[in-house]
Amino acid sequence: MKRRNLKKSIALLLTFLLPLSVLAGCGAKEGSKENTTAASTEESVPESTGDATQTASGESEMLQKIKEKGYILIGSSNDAPFSYMDVETGELEGVDIEILREICKRLGIPDIQMKVIDFANLLVELNNNNIDMVVDAMYVKDERLQIAAFTDKWYQEGEAVVIPSDSSIADKDDLKGKTIGAQPGTTFYETAQKWLDEGKIGKLEAYDNQATLMTAVNMGKLDAVVTDGIVAGYTLSSDSALNLKLLSPYEAEASGQIGAAVRFADKAFLDEVNKSLNEMKEDGTLLTILKNYGLTEDYFVGVEEGKTTNVK
Repeated sequence: MKRRNLKKSIALLLTFLLPLSVLAGCGAKEGSKENTTAASTEESVPESTGDATQTASGESEMLQKIKEKGYILIGSSNDAPFSYMDVETGELEGVDIEILREICKRLGIPDIQMKVIDFANLLVELNNNNIDMVVDAMYVKDERLQIAAFTDKWYQEGEAVVIPSDSSIADKDDLKGKTIGAQPGTTFYETAQKWLDEGKIGKLEAYDNQATLMTAVNMGKLDAVVTDGIVAGYTLSSDSALNLKLLSPYEAEASGQIGAAVRFADKAFLDEVNKSLNEMKEDGTLLTILKNYGLTEDYFVGVEEGKTTNVK
């Protein structure tokens, strides 16, 4: 795997606002476009599953249905560098995609197809049976565990604050009275809302995606942005023309662990995904994927500490 996806311009991110769906091959080799085609959103709606047990073959009903249609349909907000379509290659890219691609390979799932959905609506669309799985750097949180079942944790991270390069903001205390932007539905928006409630910032403005957030602070519409730390690092390394920097020193408040979500009814399929995921942790494959995206061992979550306790 190459790290070309960490060298794209933020201008490319703006194209992710288009409502589109894309298809990429799980088993395709790096750089291969052989199994990559376009697909419409309307023709990619899976049936309700009811996957409480395994079939006579030993596989879950959900896994069999996915294999029969030839792909797993995931929901994502098309968010780089996690789960997005590369506009130059037409392929699905991102650290979450690479992890899922390896899981698909081990489960015998031929392809991945992505339906683009606003982040705040991902779990809604999952439970409406419009997608098979949510794969978009989603934190595993108690309130989300009431809505869907989550895999064991894939990796961990935290938030960062992005400010203009010439900003007078030197630490978190300097955010008082300032206008901050964040993306609704994310942990980072909740963090910013808490700051607002505590009087630590002056105003909070909502932006639907990371691209518009970064554009707003770069144009001076916002004093700062609170966002995903990996996204922030990706964005700033992608375009040297951006007059932005990370607030430093800064200690993250909203650090958390990331997993993928499925419906409660798909527990048997969830178990199959977790088995492959934990094998990847044990044989070093998962850590290799993280390092290929510039992430250190600090982002790795082991088998035991990564166990998710689902409510159903």
